[in-house]
Amino acid sequence: MNLSNIRAPKNSTEKRKRVGRGMGSGMGKTSTRGHKGQRSRSGSRMIRGFEGGQMPLHRRMPKRGFTNVFRKEYNIVSLEKLAALGETTITPEVLRQAGIIKTKHPVKILGDGELKTAVTVQAHKFSKSAQEKITKSGGKFEVLQ
Repeated sequence: MNLSNIRAPKNSTEKRKRVGRGMGSGMGKTSTRGHKGQRSRSGSRMIRGFEGGQMPLHRRMPKRGFTNVFRKEYNIVSLEKLAALGETTITPEVLRQAGIIKTKHPVKILGDGELKTAVTVQAHKFSKSAQEKITKSGGKFEVLQ
């Protein structure tokens, strides 16, 4: 195979619909727009979601809840993931290099799993159970700003 005998796959290219080219084409006279009405006129454009004057779906649906614009997103890491790392000091940079966290959000440590070795953990937030388990294993936790 080379460039001289490469072809597009069958039915991958479709010819453009040419309208208004006489009655014999099947798309003459009204050019597939039908007779009269809003969509038959030139320059006709309806806004997104327009349903012919009927109340659009996005306005018929009830509005519920509210979005807190001051909400803070956290990267959540469990203790079992920290134990699997096998490091003595764990910082957000170490977690990022290990591929445990991917975004630049602050880190929160949750108390899922058990720690068997003493570990120093630096993070932005800790759950109560995570704090207890870290201190019980002989380690320390440091809250970053």
